[in-house]
Amino acid sequence: APAPAPEAAPAAPGRLGTWLRTAGWRQTAPLLVLLAVLCALPGVLDAYSISLAGSALALGLLAVSVTVLTGYAGLPTLGQTAPFAVGAYATANLADAGWTVGPVQLVLAALAAAVFSAVTGPAVIRARGTTVLMITLAIGELTSAVINQVKSVTGGADGLVGFPATQALWGGEGMTEERELYVYAVVVAAVAVALTLLVLRSPAGKLLTGTRGAEARMRASGHPVGRYLMVAHIGAGALAGVGGSLMVTVQQYLSPADVGFEIAAFALLAVVIGGATSVIGALLGAGLIVFTRDWVAGSWPGHGPLLLGVLFIAAVYLLPRGLAGLRAATGRPATPPSAAPPPGASPLTVSPAGKAAP
Repeated sequence: APAPAPEAAPAAPGRLGTWLRTAGWRQTAPLLVLLAVLCALPGVLDAYSISLAGSALALGLLAVSVTVLTGYAGLPTLGQTAPFAVGAYATANLADAGWTVGPVQLVLAALAAAVFSAVTGPAVIRARGTTVLMITLAIGELTSAVINQVKSVTGGADGLVGFPATQALWGGEGMTEERELYVYAVVVAAVAVALTLLVLRSPAGKLLTGTRGAEARMRASGHPVGRYLMVAHIGAGALAGVGGSLMVTVQQYLSPADVGFEIAAFALLAVVIGGATSVIGALLGAGLIVFTRDWVAGSWPGHGPLLLGVLFIAAVYLLPRGLAGLRAATGRPATPPSAAPPPGASPLTVSPAGKAAP
């Protein structure tokens, strides 16, 4: 009898249906929904609220950089405001020198922040757990001290103001209206977050989660763990630099308070609220913080810190796994199994290997 003919390959619609049922689509859908909401905000908010949304996106990029280090690399940090500040002051000085094109500012700010992270990285990646927090906190505080001393570059305690507005593209005019600044912020944040997610969901991201969860085993398998952590530290620093550049563009001024310890605490708080390994959760957490601090607190002057404290306590008790845990409650994994913390675990715990893990 003749051999049966080989089965034909499944049609493209079948492959599309399979892809729609995979975890990849479920992980991408929240980002698309968030992007759609952000694009719709200019039509429903006033100018002040739009400016707050732009600031929240800048803080959100800082929070995402903290997520990369804390949630994926297992290096809890309070010092990401240091490369954030490098990117911010680099952008302000570039604008003052006549370099006002947005893409140029972003690339140079990211490069400056990456170089800074490469210099400070060896001190950070050698430690684990609480020691990392102390080292990164020291780096952030030393950076703040330098900012207050180098007045010719940073303006000291007075900050920087009056530099030319950023141009979205070559040949355009400087952006001064809140809505056009917000659109610019949405585009920059979307590109930066998309690139971050591509890296984190690639084999490089799996290596980071493996390093965080089983460092001793990774070393025994011959993996250069120190190199992985160094690359993650530099990449997270570059992302924080982009966030700092975006903040300067949106605010059109810069002061030491914008890059101080309070902002570092807010970024880590956003990661805890959003879920230690959730990029989208970090963005939403940053939005909640800015909304509570600058919009809700406007109705109760002087009660901003109290409201933020209530927000944090409510998030810890009602959402022990952060906003990302809401998806897990519906039966959909919020994070890859290798990256998800055990049920009931705090965002920062110590693994059996002695390495801090979210």
